[in-house]
Amino acid sequence: MTVLDWLLDSDPAIRWQVLRDLVHASAEVVAAGRTRVATEGWGARLLVLQGEDGQWAGGACFPAEGWRRAEEGQPWTSTLPTLQLLHDFGVDPCSDRVRRAVALVRDHCRWEHAGQPFFTGEVEPCINGRTVTLGTYFDQDVDGVVARLLGEQLEDGGWNCEVEKGSVRSSFATTINVLEGLLAHERATGGSAESIAARRRGEEYVLERKLFRRKSTGEVVNPAWLQFSFPTRWHYDVLRALEYFRSVGDVPDSRMDEAIDLLRSKQQPDGTWLLENTHPGKVHFGLEEGDGRPSKWNTLRALRVLSWYEQSAT
Repeated sequence: MTVLDWLLDSDPAIRWQVLRDLVHASAEVVAAGRTRVATEGWGARLLVLQGEDGQWAGGACFPAEGWRRAEEGQPWTSTLPTLQLLHDFGVDPCSDRVRRAVALVRDHCRWEHAGQPFFTGEVEPCINGRTVTLGTYFDQDVDGVVARLLGEQLEDGGWNCEVEKGSVRSSFATTINVLEGLLAHERATGGSAESIAARRRGEEYVLERKLFRRKSTGEVVNPAWLQFSFPTRWHYDVLRALEYFRSVGDVPDSRMDEAIDLLRSKQQPDGTWLLENTHPGKVHFGLEEGDGRPSKWNTLRALRVLSWYEQSAT
């Protein structure tokens, strides 16, 4: 079995993206495959788990029963990480089933911080960046959240959730969440001169550091970023950054060459990539066989990054 055959023999959430990004199937075939995400497999399972209160696990960022930080990892069963998964699965936001689910979130889900409606965001830019991504994807008004994020960009070009605690330096993790949100919003609305400039400054923050090195010393900031996760949740890693730049679609910047070399070095002899760093915490259900095993998600993501990079180089 070829790697492509292996990827196609997957849940609809993976299969339709393989058809679109690697097989380059017709629009009709891709759309038909995407439709299945809401009715079969992982996507359908997540939609069924939505509570009558419009939330997953009874909460926005955290389950209703809360989270004690002494526990093993953050729980990933609440509304925010569940909608992130549906987004990553590429569930069709126009389907009636998904529209109903999102309307329930809009009308009933409130942030733990101060009871703000879900799509108006809260105070942490790492959360608000994801809220913009989700609101844009699911056709909700997040213009106010975008405006807030533009006002919170730091002098070095990025963002940091720890600003309220006195930090004046940006965080890779916060920055990638905001960049993804700004790009999604810009694609949907055209953006503004201010939002486009902010996004470009944020990209420069990441590129100046070659996606994983300290600007001051060149040292690797965090060895965990060299391991590839899925789902990424709020966390940063090199593959997530490369996927972001692929989605921008520009000619690759030479400052990401080292990250591309890292990505290539991790391809296994059988052509796959492994799942390396699952972020611990309670989940609705597993998606893959675990760390150290071939990962369909990471293989799909790696192959489409390399396809973009190599096509741009020719």
